[in-house]
Amino acid sequence: MPAGTLYRGREGMWSWVAHRVTGVLIFFFLFVHVLDTALVRVSPETYDETVAIYKTPLVNVMEYGLVAAVLFHALNGLRVVAVDFWSKGPRYQKQMLWTVMGVWGVLMIGAFYPVLQHTLHSLFGS
Repeated sequence: MPAGTLYRGREGMWSWVAHRVTGVLIFFFLFVHVLDTALVRVSPETYDETVAIYKTPLVNVMEYGLVAAVLFHALNGLRVVAVDFWSKGPRYQKQMLWTVMGVWGVLMIGAFYPVLQHTLHSLFGS
């Protein structure tokens, strides 16, 4: 690895990859969201059919994945800003990554029931 690289070690490289992957996933979601919302002007019936698909358990689990991607991307983005613009950032980048992962994990646990409640109720009853 070249000297002077800010992101060193396995954790830093995996967070770099995860940051790019979550960014692409979020972009894909936004693209699909704009397209399906535009359907209401083109064909309201098709829009209603599309929205009905979104109410399925599989899509609900995908929504939880979207929450995971957005939260990780946002928290890791703050870490990247700190590494890039804080003079001590490169020294503490690994600790900041583990902090991001801890906060992300706590938030994901907190989001579990609110996001998946419809699916959980349909699978296990009221």
